[in-house]
Amino acid sequence: MKKIKIGQTDLQVAPINLGGNVFGWTLNEKESFHILDVFVDQGFNFIDTADMYSYWVDGKGGGQSETILGKWMKERKNREQVIMATKVGGETGIHPKDTSKKHIFKAVDQSLTRLQTDYIDLYYTHFDDEVTPVVETLEAYQEIIRAGKVRYIAASNLSPERIHDSFQASEKYGLPKYQALQPHYNLLERDFESTYRPLAEQYGLTVFPYWSLASGFLTGKYRSEADLEKSPRGGSVKKYLNDKGLAILDALDTVSNKHQTTPATVSLAWLLAQPTIGAPIASATSQSQLKTLFEAPLLNLDTEDLELLDKASSPVNTINS
Repeated sequence: MKKIKIGQTDLQVAPINLGGNVFGWTLNEKESFHILDVFVDQGFNFIDTADMYSYWVDGKGGGQSETILGKWMKERKNREQVIMATKVGGETGIHPKDTSKKHIFKAVDQSLTRLQTDYIDLYYTHFDDEVTPVVETLEAYQEIIRAGKVRYIAASNLSPERIHDSFQASEKYGLPKYQALQPHYNLLERDFESTYRPLAEQYGLTVFPYWSLASGFLTGKYRSEADLEKSPRGGSVKKYLNDKGLAILDALDTVSNKHQTTPATVSLAWLLAQPTIGAPIASATSQSQLKTLFEAPLLNLDTEDLELLDKASSPVNTINS
C-alpha cells in the first residue's frame, strides 16, 4: 500500500486515518481491540485520538480512548508499527480550552501514561484558547520534542490567522513548525478550500480531514426525518436534510452504483482526490464499516465522477437552514 509522507517529517502513513473518538464511547475495550486489530491487519497504521475523548461520557476529563489504545498497543506489542496522533488544548469538562505551556507540560505526560508509551508521533494543537501567545505554545512543544516525548506537531481547530502567526514565530525564533493540518472538510463542508487549503499549500502541510463522512450523513444512512432515529448521531445531521444534501446523496448514489461500491467509499475517495489531502479521518464500529474505509484508496474516480460530485456539492450551492 502506498504510504503518504507527513509534511517535512519521516512519518509514513497509509491513506486512511482511523478515528479513535469511538473507543471507550460507543465501543467498549473488547470491541475497540477488534476494530484496531482488523485495521492494522489490512496494512493501515495511522490512528488519531485526543486527550479529551470522550469526556462527554461522564464529564470527568476524557482519556478513555487513549487508555484503550495504550492497552491495545501494550498487549499487541506493536507500538513501533503504529503512527499515533493525539491532541492537546481541548475542553475536557474539567478545564476549558488551554494551549498554555503549563497545561501542555501536564497534558502530554498524562497522554503518555494513558497510551503506555514514551513518545507521541504527531501531537496536535486541538483547540486554540486564542489567549496564549503562539510563541509560548511553540516553546512548550520545543521542550517536549527535545525531551523525546513528541516527534512532530500539527494543528487542528486554529484560525487561519493563528496558523500564519505560528509559522511566523517558528521562523523568527527557530521553534518547531506544524507539519499537518486537521480541518473540518467533506462534500458538505467545503470552506476549507478557500480558507485553509492556501495555507496548507504555502506551508507544506499534509491535511487529514475530520468528519470526513459528515457524522454519517454521507454514508446515505439518513435520507428522511425518520432516519434520524437510527443513531445517537442522527440529530447532528438534521441540518443536511435539505435540497443540497439530498442532491449530494443522489450524486453519490450514481457514482457508487457505477463502481459497485458504497456512498461512504466514494465520499472518502473524493477527499483523497483533492489537493493537499493525505488521509481522511473516519471511525468505524463494525467490520462492514471498516471495509468501506479500506476500499476508498482503491477507488479511482474519473473526471466524470469528480465533476458530478463537485457540481452537487459546490460551495456556491449554499445549504438552506
